[in-house]
Amino acid sequence: QVQLVESGGGLVQPGGSLRLSCATSGISFSTYDMAWYRQAPGKQREVVAAIASAITSGGNSTDYADSVKGRFTISRDNAKNTVYLQMNGLRPEDTAVYYCNARSYVTFWGQGTRVTVSS
Repeated sequence: QVQLVESGGGLVQPGGSLRLSCATSGISFSTYDMAWYRQAPGKQREVVAAIASAITSGGNSTDYADSVKGRFTISRDNAKNTVYLQMNGLRPEDTAVYYCNARSYVTFWGQGTRVTVSS
């Protein structure tokens, strides 16, 4: 059974930091491209950051939405089957439910973790 379990969300003040984790099981993690998406209330789900698999051309390359470049960092630990999202300099507009995504020939989603940025 495939599982993607996000953790690390919560309430943080503007300017603060959070580190999200997505622990996976049931997939050959190193062969999957991984990404973090978010969905704010009343808005469509959008990709925040992505990291390629080790076997993808440019393996472990990363890409970011313009809105988070320079503030967020995606990384992966293939030994732990886990992908991370380090979020610094958080802003109220970063408030959303953050979802982990694993993509190969099929796509899997986690259940989401809520991030609220508010004073």
